[in-house]
Amino acid sequence: MADILTEEHSPLAIRWTREDCENLERTGILTERYELVEGVINKMGQNIDHANIVRLLLSWLFRLFGDAFVLTQTSIDVRPEDNPTSEPQPNVIVVVRPAIEFKHNPTPADLRLVIEASDSTLMYDLTTKARLYARAEIVEYWVVNLPERKLHVHRNPMNGTYQEITVYSEAESAAPLAVPDSPVPVTQLLPPAAPSE
Repeated sequence: MADILTEEHSPLAIRWTREDCENLERTGILTERYELVEGVINKMGQNIDHANIVRLLLSWLFRLFGDAFVLTQTSIDVRPEDNPTSEPQPNVIVVVRPAIEFKHNPTPADLRLVIEASDSTLMYDLTTKARLYARAEIVEYWVVNLPERKLHVHRNPMNGTYQEITVYSEAESAAPLAVPDSPVPVTQLLPPAAPSE
């Protein structure tokens, strides 16, 4: 399915809602994996590098928090004003209680950490997604930046933006707020670098 253009790209763009998407699913029109962000339906796919980053993240987070607290490609709620037109599915989330206890989407208060693995979606994840998560006051948002082999750590959401953004190189380490004494080397979250030609 092709991405739907946003209003800033076309005056004829459609702004979809969660209800619209549910109706499209029921009628069989929307059959591929997708996420809804600010009224835009985005097709979700993974290349091998993206899939490997997600695998590395899961392996690390399972060791750190336990697999009962870590979910992948799970829909979350954002702030109430954004929920009708947004139902993002971050690559990985860490929740505050065992995942099996959730009967509905985790809310911002349920999230200890949200992570996106980014290659072709890097600018989108650093701007649109970051604003959406900051408005929801999600306490900590990480973006694993594959093209530049960096980690962007967003913290202290206030007035719709993250007040603290730290960028770590692959030679550095970072730790989640929830476990500040357990840093992870950024290089452990990235697939091996391509050999230089």
